[in-house]
Amino acid sequence: MQEVIEFIVFFRNYTIARLISLGRSFEGLKDVIVAFLIVKRGKYSSSFLNTSFLILVGAAVVGGPIIVENNPFLGFFESEYKPQFSQASVVSYNPYESGLSTTISIKPRDRVIEHKVASGDTLASIGKRYGISVDTIKWANDLKIDTIMPGQSLKIPPVTGVVHKVVSGETIYSIAKKYKTNAQNIVNFIFNDFADIDTFALRVGQTLYVPDGVIEEEQPRYFAMEPKYAAIQAGVHGSSSFIWPTSGIITQYPTWYHMALDIANNALPPVLASDTGTVTFAGCLNWGYGCHIVIDHANGYLTLYGHLSAINVSAGQAVSQGQQIGTMGSTGRSTGTHLHFEVRSGGSLLNPQEFLR
Repeated sequence: MQEVIEFIVFFRNYTIARLISLGRSFEGLKDVIVAFLIVKRGKYSSSFLNTSFLILVGAAVVGGPIIVENNPFLGFFESEYKPQFSQASVVSYNPYESGLSTTISIKPRDRVIEHKVASGDTLASIGKRYGISVDTIKWANDLKIDTIMPGQSLKIPPVTGVVHKVVSGETIYSIAKKYKTNAQNIVNFIFNDFADIDTFALRVGQTLYVPDGVIEEEQPRYFAMEPKYAAIQAGVHGSSSFIWPTSGIITQYPTWYHMALDIANNALPPVLASDTGTVTFAGCLNWGYGCHIVIDHANGYLTLYGHLSAINVSAGQAVSQGQQIGTMGSTGRSTGTHLHFEVRSGGSLLNPQEFLR
């Protein structure tokens, strides 16, 4: 809604500016025509007024439908988003109409911006201000040392990682390998654009942001804790004590544009219920989360398990903590086998790391 308001304000200011400019041009033209009519002592005034009126009416008739047809606001609030489900069983749940939000401290940036170095600035202080690493600033500006000077202009990427210009023959997989990260991290960054959303094809010359990518040093990777398979008493009320839903390599940690954990494992391990609860959604989409499950833990929390290759439960079923509910996969908006794990509460996405034990 905030972005809609900002766009309306911008459109209003733009319209006013264009009308003022048009008015000034019209006034200048009118002065010339008036002077011409005065010289001709009114000889052409009657025909001029009649012709002007006909031109005005004609412009309204011809241009009116075009303006209406291209009005960006027409029907904006009347449109309704209705995703198509396949092989889905739903109990009062739609993953994209639940009003989910992620609370962040600053407005997300979708492009590289310029920063003019002020007296007292350091790479560390600039990185802290914009929420990115020092190495990110150095890579974006081809800096070999940490010394910067007042008045110097620095490029500030929108996210920690590498800003890459796509060349012919490159794919998100080759770029991810080049910068020692995972292709899914590139797909997860919401401001990356693709020529084909199904294949994640790229356009030559486009700017691609590679979150958590590195140019020189190897990025550390950490293993998720082995999930516990111990039998736990079944029920429909959660304990608020979550366990790891699967095992593998954590390829992406929670961030403002991807408030979830991505855990990868090519062995296709089982996916477990992180806590006791009731399944509210178990089905597949052709996009987004792909085949996924949502569990309501009846204590204000819900968990989501995305990109599954198999689903072992159905909507309305009670599950216990540690029970297998599916198998890791790569369905939906996914570039490789992994589990996308979310924790939700009150319509917001929360950091899963704060709940896992």
